[in-house]
Amino acid sequence: MVNDDVGSRLRYVRQLHSMSQRALAKKAGVVNSTISLIESGQTNPSVGALKRILDAIPISLGEFFMLEPHRDSKTFFKKGELTEIGKGGISYLQVGESLLGRSLQILREHYAPGTDTGRIPLTHDGEEGGIVLVGQLEVTVDDERQIISAGGAYYFDSKRPHRFRCIGPEPCEVISACAPPSF
Repeated sequence: MVNDDVGSRLRYVRQLHSMSQRALAKKAGVVNSTISLIESGQTNPSVGALKRILDAIPISLGEFFMLEPHRDSKTFFKKGELTEIGKGGISYLQVGESLLGRSLQILREHYAPGTDTGRIPLTHDGEEGGIVLVGQLEVTVDDERQIISAGGAYYFDSKRPHRFRCIGPEPCEVISACAPPSF
């Protein structure tokens, strides 16, 4: 069973030290995707691998697990206060700085024309849903594929393989929620 707390803690500590996933991976001597997979809760590192990653920050295993992260006490967020967690042609602006201990993730997603979440479908525990605000988003869940235009929405069990792709000439904007957090 994957422990989401390890991934959330790692993301929190990495961001606290102003390190990108790529920078941490390079410094720890692991491939870039390793940090992403741990932080998204898709894999659990061995104790040895976690120690090697934490040594690159640096923080001890004991400190890592005893850390009591600062929880956002903020209730309201201005446009510039959302946390960017996307990359490439996809922007994910997250409400709140840290998701450690939280059960819901809310994102404002922006897809440049032609961008997608990758050829390999995503899967994770939980549920997710979203409303397309602008543009057209192709959503594939298992073998179902639907083009959703502005005003349309989706909602599904996130254990089902899924991917998203912006189609058409204009960018796509989506407001989404995922429980538990998956990034």
